[in-house]
Amino acid sequence: MHLTLNSPVDCLCDLTYNFIWQHKGEELDPDDVIPYQVGTHHTYRQLVEALVSGDDVHILGSVGKRFASSLGVDLAYFGGSGKSLATGSVFVDGDVGTRAGISMVSGAIYVSGTVAEPMGNIVEVVSDKEGYRKFISITAILQSGNDVDLADKRNGFDGSTLKLADGIVRDTVAARLDVDSVVIVDGDVDLSTGILMKKGKVIVEGDAGMNTGVLLDGGRVVIKGDVGEFAGTDMRSGELLIGGRAQGYIGANMKGGSIYVKGNIKTIPPAKLGMVDDMRMLQKELGVDRMAAMMYRKVSV
Repeated sequence: MHLTLNSPVDCLCDLTYNFIWQHKGEELDPDDVIPYQVGTHHTYRQLVEALVSGDDVHILGSVGKRFASSLGVDLAYFGGSGKSLATGSVFVDGDVGTRAGISMVSGAIYVSGTVAEPMGNIVEVVSDKEGYRKFISITAILQSGNDVDLADKRNGFDGSTLKLADGIVRDTVAARLDVDSVVIVDGDVDLSTGILMKKGKVIVEGDAGMNTGVLLDGGRVVIKGDVGEFAGTDMRSGELLIGGRAQGYIGANMKGGSIYVKGNIKTIPPAKLGMVDDMRMLQKELGVDRMAAMMYRKVSV
């Protein structure tokens, strides 16, 4: 499928249609014709259906925010399994806006121009298409365990641990990870780190944004710096460790799992504050001594 744009459009190739379960079609109707097309009348749904069927989508012109969101996810909201599925790739002859590839698990994004930060759950690899940069899912790399030729040699992958040291700020790192692999971020991250993880570990050496550990369903997320509001929201299982300060609304609508946080912070029922039951784990993961570990509390339901 091909289309030409004379102005950037948000949420193209977005399998969630800008999180349609939240706005119920008021912000984006999947069957609306995409604006600013030249010579075609494709809808948002037609682009998504082309990708899900395995076709590639080629866009001449720059695109806006949240491009290719949840690419490669068989979304449960639409009756799917919630697991990954094979899709086509997307090609952009132009620039890409912020949050491209949030919660992406498979497929590829090819871009001739720039990709704005924060990015989504993607990392650049050496391209197999001349004239294009290539981005694939962090989750796909971790789950494959296969050798990958990363474009920035500050990053590295040994088959089980992915080290991201390129300084790029990302959202939704390790979204939907379901294997016992590790991703280490040498820097900061933004929104929804570890969203819907079931297995594995994310270690962030710096700070994290809002919704860290949202919908976490297993595995362990370790933030050595500060986190934004709503950490652990809708958490189901797993562990979230916060080394620095946590802003408000921690554990909102929490259903299971454990959050470890420093000090007597306020929680939202049914989450409650209790004593830490594994000091050694905290010492090891956060790199603190026993005295410092004793300052932490455990949030659970």
